[in-house]
Amino acid sequence: MNFISVFYGLFLLSVLGIYWSLAQQKLRLWTLLIASLVFYASLHIQYIPLLLALTYINFRVGLEIGKNTSPGKHSLDWQISNEEWQFAQGDWNRRRLKLLWIGIILNVLLLLGYKYFTPLLKFVFHVETNSPDSSFKLIAPLGISFFTFECIAYLIDVYRGAPATEQFLKFATYKLFFVKLISGPITRYHNLANQFNTLDLPNSDRVAQALWLIARGAVKKGIFADHLGIFVDLCFGNLQRAGSTDLWLATFAYGLQLYLDFNGYVDIARGSALLFGLVLPENFDFPYFSTNISEFWRRWHITLGDWLRNYVYFPLGGSRRGLVRTCCNLFIVMLIAGIWHGAALGYVVWGIFHGLALVVHRLTDTISDRFENLEQFWQNPLGIFVAWLLTQLMVFTSWIWFRLPNLQDSSLVIRHLWGYPADAQFAQKVYVDALNMSQYQLAWVLVALAALMAVVYTFNRILKLELNWPLKLVFVPLCFYAVWLFAPEGSLPYIYFDF
Repeated sequence: MNFISVFYGLFLLSVLGIYWSLAQQKLRLWTLLIASLVFYASLHIQYIPLLLALTYINFRVGLEIGKNTSPGKHSLDWQISNEEWQFAQGDWNRRRLKLLWIGIILNVLLLLGYKYFTPLLKFVFHVETNSPDSSFKLIAPLGISFFTFECIAYLIDVYRGAPATEQFLKFATYKLFFVKLISGPITRYHNLANQFNTLDLPNSDRVAQALWLIARGAVKKGIFADHLGIFVDLCFGNLQRAGSTDLWLATFAYGLQLYLDFNGYVDIARGSALLFGLVLPENFDFPYFSTNISEFWRRWHITLGDWLRNYVYFPLGGSRRGLVRTCCNLFIVMLIAGIWHGAALGYVVWGIFHGLALVVHRLTDTISDRFENLEQFWQNPLGIFVAWLLTQLMVFTSWIWFRLPNLQDSSLVIRHLWGYPADAQFAQKVYVDALNMSQYQLAWVLVALAALMAVVYTFNRILKLELNWPLKLVFVPLCFYAVWLFAPEGSLPYIYFDF
């Protein structure tokens, strides 16, 4: 069931009608849970038992970790020594730590198993798993990466002192909530559980905001991202024929497509959740206007960045153990981010690329602190522009490995970025037959789209201006009509469904 479809609209309206007609919180949670199972069944029905089993296992492990079996002195014999009490306390903490590691290892093995078992068979045992005649094909459940990351976050939060839930219905509803199940945003349990306790009918302002999020998300995905995706697929699908200019245009177009596709999905997810009285975390904050790579990762896929920071970077020591250790921690975090995205080596290279960029930024920042002239340069308009340009050049170039994780393909693109002429038939088939525009016109379309994003950024972030709710309601049907009118036939799948 695609978010941009009549079926999803009817499904959402039906669930909302049932949901708000019920007064009891428990019945509303049951409605969300059943609706989530129906939604997932329309995509991957065979994996529903697996998700339910994993949900229950993590629920039970969380209960055991959070169980208050600490040997308080008031409950022991008054003659017990302080040394014996400390020993019992330490034994209890070791048990909790073992349970935590069991839960983490279970989730990580599941994730790595589905993402890496098939490539491992192919690499080690030379088993051809992609051929039509192959009897072995392991397809990862949709949303398994987001699912396991949320489970790990919940277990760690409970270990750190957050209360473990004793209500399986509430936990299962949180885990399987259909609007965030497939591609996030990654949401912490206690954030959503607190909202379950106060499910109030949204007011007119919230309804308008929800519909506006859904409508603008549909425009981002259905019109902009999918049209960009047509050119990106044509260009990166014909690497031998594409010239250097074509590859640069495709790289820039893919960076915009990825952002608009994923951001559009999150907008629809957040808008849908808001109609149920639930607020999901924001996942993007104009990342392409960042002036350094560290800022980019605070504004791109925000919930993944927060997860990596809280559950990997800080446990490794963060920035508390000196510059060298900080740089190593930053590199490790981005390497893990690359591995998380997929089994192909291109994702690893992408993670290494971003890890090195973070290390260079940290070193540059440290050097700038020691030289006043250099620090002032990065703060004046020219320095800010140079920093922005270098950051975005690095980010967009790194998307080549993200879009083409096969190193043979991505290496070919890197080699052909300068001075490589296009095949004579490429321009005819891509620009004339498929796109009905010239290479020059396409370049201006990309510039116009970037300029539009800059205008929105100026209004939202600099001028702090936003549409009021009556105006949003006026634009909602216009957005849906535009998607129906201008979206290409056969919409492309959401890119982050693959992760």
